[in-house]
Amino acid sequence: MSIIKNTFQELKKLNKKAFIPFITAGDSGLNNTFKLMQTLVVNGADMIELGVPFSDPMADGPVIVKSHERAVANGVSLHNVLDLVKKFRQTNKTTAVVLMGYLNPIEVFGYQEFADTASQSGVDGVLVIDMPPEEAQDLKAYLDNVDIDFIFLVAPTTTDERLASLANIASGFVYFVSLKGVTGASHLDIDIVNINMIRIRQFINLPIGVGFGIKDVTTAKMVSKIADAVIVGSSLVTFVEKYNKNKDKMLVSVGELADDLSKAIKE
Repeated sequence: MSIIKNTFQELKKLNKKAFIPFITAGDSGLNNTFKLMQTLVVNGADMIELGVPFSDPMADGPVIVKSHERAVANGVSLHNVLDLVKKFRQTNKTTAVVLMGYLNPIEVFGYQEFADTASQSGVDGVLVIDMPPEEAQDLKAYLDNVDIDFIFLVAPTTTDERLASLANIASGFVYFVSLKGVTGASHLDIDIVNINMIRIRQFINLPIGVGFGIKDVTTAKMVSKIADAVIVGSSLVTFVEKYNKNKDKMLVSVGELADDLSKAIKE
């Protein structure tokens, strides 16, 4: 059983929801990202979404775009990210790590080599933002061979037909984009999110994580009532940018926000 599946099952037994924070690997340096990952776990993270730096992160808003730019400027590659996960696995074998990024670095790496190296490093799931399910069969085969979950985005505009096709290829969980727009966008409408949760569950029998537009404890708590996981990125990454020259303050601030979010989600 995958760590992702096991995590959701154990939380369900406790009637609790998962807290999944997002940070961009190599933003503030790889060593500091490692410390951030540890800090997030200590403060309630059930899984970690690790952004793979890319030069054109089209689905992301200004905060996370800048984090990609900083990481790219630091020379961080997909190989470095996999090495980081391997380092994390030396001290933590139970917290699921999901790589979230774009197709180009995987294409350059090569599907089979990427899947094999990701598995050896301890990656549990992969979400490729710009890969539609119609084109994902080859990569899925390689990921299936090494028991890595293939996670897909679902949007408010996703058709019933697309949901039905995703049911045959997605694993681990699906990531529902709670609103139209980019990461960090606002105007979260919890009623619309709930309507979409009901619709998605008619087609897909996987846990649903909700992200985009979840900025604080209040929105996280609301979403936790109807979703299986709450995904928060921009609010955490804001502290990485704000305290880039004061890493101790960064770790404290990220930890405090993560703790507040985790407690709100698990109440």
